[in-house]
Amino acid sequence: MRIVIASDLHANWEALAVLPREYDQLWILGNLVNYGPNPAEVVDFVRQHATHAVKGNHDYAAAFREDAHCQGRFRELADLTGRFTETALQAAQTKFLRDIPLQLELEVGRTRFWLCHAIPSDPLFGYAPADSEKWQEECSHLPVDIVLVGHTHTQFIRKVGNCLIVNPGSLGQPDNRSGLACYAVWEAGQISLCSTVYDVGTTVAKVQALPIPQMARQDLVTLLRTGRLAESSVPDAQATISAR
Repeated sequence: MRIVIASDLHANWEALAVLPREYDQLWILGNLVNYGPNPAEVVDFVRQHATHAVKGNHDYAAAFREDAHCQGRFRELADLTGRFTETALQAAQTKFLRDIPLQLELEVGRTRFWLCHAIPSDPLFGYAPADSEKWQEECSHLPVDIVLVGHTHTQFIRKVGNCLIVNPGSLGQPDNRSGLACYAVWEAGQISLCSTVYDVGTTVAKVQALPIPQMARQDLVTLLRTGRLAESSVPDAQATISAR
């Protein structure tokens, strides 16, 4: 069994295009939309190809016209691109986002998985990086072997007790300073973190054509190319990474 796992696609079609197609199942850990230029195309791909998906904070915001709970410059970027997303999605696509479950418990062979976007106790908005002490409590009550999460845009694998926590990173807005699309693969009982180049230039050109203010477009381009906001845009860019 080969399972490809991706999170935080953020309406980036070019990044989605390089995701491996050789799999038995495709699992998506949320945030199909916002920040990127192709929300409708990405939603349709997930509708057609994903075996399982869970809802992210931006999917929730787009589906229910609610706050994505971002902070700093990310809040403005989410609001601006969220308006674009609302106009780009058709009713059936919005309904799909609305109907995606918050969490899933799955079993493949003898391996038990827990899927959510953020953290099990707060699947939409909670935040826990790899070294967070929260993971001890988060995993202590879950009857699973592997917890799959996204949200932080940072790849990591961490062992807590008998539970393995895996974040595949972001496919569409990677937080790796190199613009490499990130994902994970589970095969033959082993999980691997992966990354690959994609056509960032085409995505950048599409972002630069979005009907949003020029400063916001430039912030999004900087995020695509570096994984960070420019220091001139926010006093402490690293501090706001958690609030995407």
